[in-house]
Amino acid sequence: MSYKMIHSCIRVMDLEKSESFYREAFGFTVERRKDYSEYKFTLSYLRSSGSDFELELTCNHDQEEPYELGNGYSHLAVSVVDLEASHKKHEEMGLEPKPLKGLPGQGARFYFLADPDGYLIEVVKA
Repeated sequence: MSYKMIHSCIRVMDLEKSESFYREAFGFTVERRKDYSEYKFTLSYLRSSGSDFELELTCNHDQEEPYELGNGYSHLAVSVVDLEASHKKHEEMGLEPKPLKGLPGQGARFYFLADPDGYLIEVVKA
């Protein structure tokens, strides 16, 4: 039996703001949106170019307090060929990316930044 990873879900406070973040920061596109007004939530599925994997944003309409993200080091990850140019772009966008880092004995291989709800995204050199 074989399994294929299809999506990961995160809960967001402001759907439009989150969609805009992922569109502008990483070039994701909204593939589809499902509104369940009678149940007070909306689902938005985003995808990056060339990938079948989707990021599902769930917005609960009656959520008043930000979600607790926990104290683990959970994160999403995207890859990019030109890590330095990506870091510079995110700095210019005012997204406050963390410094470029690498594992011991390596040069710069990745950096992190947070989305509008505080979820971490690791940007990794492809």
